[in-house]
Amino acid sequence: MASGHSTGERSAWIQAGRATFIALYAVTLMVALRWVTSNVQQVNAENSAVVVRMGALHRIQHAGLLLAWPQPFEQVILLPSAETLIERQVTTLLRAPAATQAEMASADDDEAAPLDDALAGSGFLLTGDTGIVQLDVRVFYKVTDPYQYVLQQAYLAAALDRLVTRSAVFVCAARDLDTILVARPELLAAQSDAASQRERLRGDLLRHVNERLALLRHSGAGLGIEATRVDVQSSLPSATVSAFNTVLTATQMVERNLAEARNDAAWSLQNATQAADRLLQVANAQASERVSKARTDTAAIAQLAQSLKDRVDPGLAARVYRERMAAILAKAGSVTLVDAADESRLIVPAAAQP
Repeated sequence: MASGHSTGERSAWIQAGRATFIALYAVTLMVALRWVTSNVQQVNAENSAVVVRMGALHRIQHAGLLLAWPQPFEQVILLPSAETLIERQVTTLLRAPAATQAEMASADDDEAAPLDDALAGSGFLLTGDTGIVQLDVRVFYKVTDPYQYVLQQAYLAAALDRLVTRSAVFVCAARDLDTILVARPELLAAQSDAASQRERLRGDLLRHVNERLALLRHSGAGLGIEATRVDVQSSLPSATVSAFNTVLTATQMVERNLAEARNDAAWSLQNATQAADRLLQVANAQASERVSKARTDTAAIAQLAQSLKDRVDPGLAARVYRERMAAILAKAGSVTLVDAADESRLIVPAAAQP
């Protein structure tokens, strides 16, 4: 009985061990199958895959089913496809948070220590007319060479930031402040081409970035990308904005005062012109009246002189004398006649004193 019992126990242990072995074998097969097919995957349309075999770039797989050996034999790196745009904000052109905090602290405390040059100039670009501007640049690029992109992927962001920063410095230095943003609205009428130059800012920055990428590619250190679009948002430092607002306000006040002075001058000129025209008309009328009266008063004398000259009416002088002398003598109080040929002296009494 004991022997039969021992045989049954051994048979049960053998069956349990066999079942355990089969289970472990099945799990091993499943793990092996999963490992073998670990790099078999579907590449979507917005991606492309670079297959690295034993550390070397082997092939590029576009959209579709990718069959590759498992790691460590082959490694699959998914990349954006050539039609996918990637956005990158250039953080090196932004104002450092430490500088912003220091400015806020100095605004509250007048005795705060001044910033050092590196921190004070953070996020500022110098223009061609020695102005200061801030640029918030976002670059949109696409992958053109997957191999170079994979090799430079770890350094891509830093390299792209340096390229865009260098291009932004170059583009801003070649322009004045008003061709980057509207800083002085009072000069818009005087600078008709400033608006078109502001529109060309993004195009010039994009062209300069692609030129630098092409130089890196020709030197064998390409990043495998090409910039397709650049969005630029320009602004002025807060202190500069306050200064420009003060200048703009003063300019507007000057223009308003100048307009009022011009209106007053035009009104005064109009009144003076009207007064001068009125005086001239009155003077002309009075002069015409006096000339007419003088001609009327001297008409008889002129007629007498002309008749004496022409000897057409010898008795005209005697008639005029008789007509005029009667009226003159009628106004006199008394008349004393003196013979012109008499040589005696005539004593005329003086007028009585009051």
